[in-house]
Amino acid sequence: MAKASEPDLAFVEYVVKAVVDNPDAVEVNRKVDEMGVLITLKVHRDDMGQLIGRQGSTARSLRTLLRIVGAKHNARVNLKIEEPEGGRMVREPSASMGRGEGRSEEGVSRGNEATRNFDEAVDDLRL
Repeated sequence: MAKASEPDLAFVEYVVKAVVDNPDAVEVNRKVDEMGVLITLKVHRDDMGQLIGRQGSTARSLRTLLRIVGAKHNARVNLKIEEPEGGRMVREPSASMGRGEGRSEEGVSRGNEATRNFDEAVDDLRL
């Protein structure tokens, strides 16, 4: 656990260990320079999704709370989440998304519905 003089480090360590499935793999480091305090965080590869959250919401919230902790102690604190070794996991395209599957009854891909709706709206304006 972090020293009492480093509440920002203790805060990050406590919160992250409570969120992830592998708390023993959590590594938190603190570096102070002219720009402020930099907290560097490493977690197990399987825990990255939990730490980042949907669309980065968990990581964003953690950074916001960390800035509040820093402001309370007159320090500018930033959080850097290091990517685990091996990099990002790349998903292969699913074989089931081949011909015809994943399409609506009109034959338009579900991902293109917004484009189709926009095109229809533009066509309506031309009338």
